[in-house]
Amino acid sequence: MRMQEALCRLGVSDNTLTHEQKASLDQEGYLVLTDVMSARQLGNYRLRLDQLYEREGVLAGTELTQEVGCRRLTNLINKDSMFDHCMTYPPVLAAVSHILQGDFKTNSLNFRDPMPGYGLQRLHSDHEVAVIPGNYLKVNSLWLVDEQNSDNGPTRLVPRSHCSGQHPRDAMWNHHDRHPDEIHLIQRAGAVIIFNAHIWHGGTRNISGQFRRTLHASYILRDHPQQLNERQYLRPVTVDRLSQELRTLMDV
Repeated sequence: MRMQEALCRLGVSDNTLTHEQKASLDQEGYLVLTDVMSARQLGNYRLRLDQLYEREGVLAGTELTQEVGCRRLTNLINKDSMFDHCMTYPPVLAAVSHILQGDFKTNSLNFRDPMPGYGLQRLHSDHEVAVIPGNYLKVNSLWLVDEQNSDNGPTRLVPRSHCSGQHPRDAMWNHHDRHPDEIHLIQRAGAVIIFNAHIWHGGTRNISGQFRRTLHASYILRDHPQQLNERQYLRPVTVDRLSQELRTLMDV
């Protein structure tokens, strides 16, 4: 199945996003969609993520990365069909298509939850080097299973930095520092934040006693390697249950 046919079958069209939403992605580099997940969905996600983390124990996240002070899970598409929705939600796919302007595939589906006192990340881009503005490779989306408030380690980003043609590593003396133009994405649970993955962004420190469970669903141009090679990691039972559209999207 061709990519455009898969997107059409998943409900993606030129009208999935408004002109204003596309302009926000182009100019600011991000878009917030509120109330995407219902209270019931949020409860189910919280329960399942906590179960998976407890079950995997010290091995949690090892398929990709572990992080001191953060609960991490990787390769979630392989662990429960309930997470398929995060990779096939039409407005996210429409945003990815709009930003990348070419055929793409899933990059990874992970989970991150910074514990109290942890979670601070350097400002970074999700690509190793700067790219020419317009020649973008990756898009990320954050599915807020818990709210992001001022105390529990909200994501920070620098609007319009995706247009700078610079990488924060090269532009800042200390990219753990606060950037004068950065904003914190304070949003209710259930929101989805889509952003150009070349925008400068990072987690902040969780200074509360609260959870900040977030799913990270990312995408990449089709001719580039995935963060986690799906063909290597997917179990046969997972492949058997995937729709043809999702198989096309995952390039498996």
